[in-house]
Amino acid sequence: MTIIVAGHTGLVGSAIHERLINCGEDVIGINSKIVDLLDRKATFEFIQGHKPDLVIDAAAIVGGIGANNQFRVEFLSKNLQIQTNLMDASHAANVERFVFLGSSCIYPRQCPQPIKEEYLMTGPLETTNSPYAVAKIAGIELVKSYRKQYSRRWISLMPTNMYGPRDNFDLKTSHVFPALINRYVTAKRSGASEVTLWGTGEPKREFLHSSDLATAVLLASEKYDSDLHLNIGTGEDLSIKELASKVSNFSGFTGQTKWDTSKPDGTPRKVLDVSRLKALGWQPKVSLDDGIKETIQYFEANYN
Repeated sequence: MTIIVAGHTGLVGSAIHERLINCGEDVIGINSKIVDLLDRKATFEFIQGHKPDLVIDAAAIVGGIGANNQFRVEFLSKNLQIQTNLMDASHAANVERFVFLGSSCIYPRQCPQPIKEEYLMTGPLETTNSPYAVAKIAGIELVKSYRKQYSRRWISLMPTNMYGPRDNFDLKTSHVFPALINRYVTAKRSGASEVTLWGTGEPKREFLHSSDLATAVLLASEKYDSDLHLNIGTGEDLSIKELASKVSNFSGFTGQTKWDTSKPDGTPRKVLDVSRLKALGWQPKVSLDDGIKETIQYFEANYN
């Protein structure tokens, strides 16, 4: 079986790509250097040329609150183009299975917890990342439309907040997890006495290691076949303040943490109901503490 992983050098795509290689699959990775997924003609030619049995779409323009707020046009327009080009090209090449990876930000800002798949579009979105969320909701709808109109056995998966090696640690564009690691390790290296973080630290988030996501994606690609998107996560959360404390301790930082409450918090709480996923027989294997330590080690080894 030939499998294409789009976005194979990013946090999520690289974990999936590595897992497939370890399983002995015939896997082809795509990043912007190999084919520009914003280029519709090039995307069609690439997919047609390889005729994969499965396409996993982990390609996207992503970032934290700051990047989402600043680059609203790019987060909506470019993500719509990437996913639409890839799906249309896969349909034209008669690709049997397609896995679209979205994000838990698709759910309303004020949502009952834990968040069930059925809660999609039941209330207003978080405004700081609504363009990205709308793009991902459109992706879900396009998968459903291909299923209904053309009987495609395609699925959508909605991962929670991801972390792990090969993440984006750029403070201007990163998510909260790698940003915390960057700030605390850098502060330790420089001997800084304090670290200032965005918001109040009160919002609660769920985090999943990229290697655990990879096993969930591969399991779902084999066992899940429904037009209802599937949540991917641990079902457990903690506050950003608690996460910051863990990262601070494991990085060896001994100074103070201060909170800039003039900065936005984002959604108050976000933890997924993953009962459908666990019914397939999946469980996460990497504990949060072990995952933090591993990711800190990766950052220390690769960012001097």
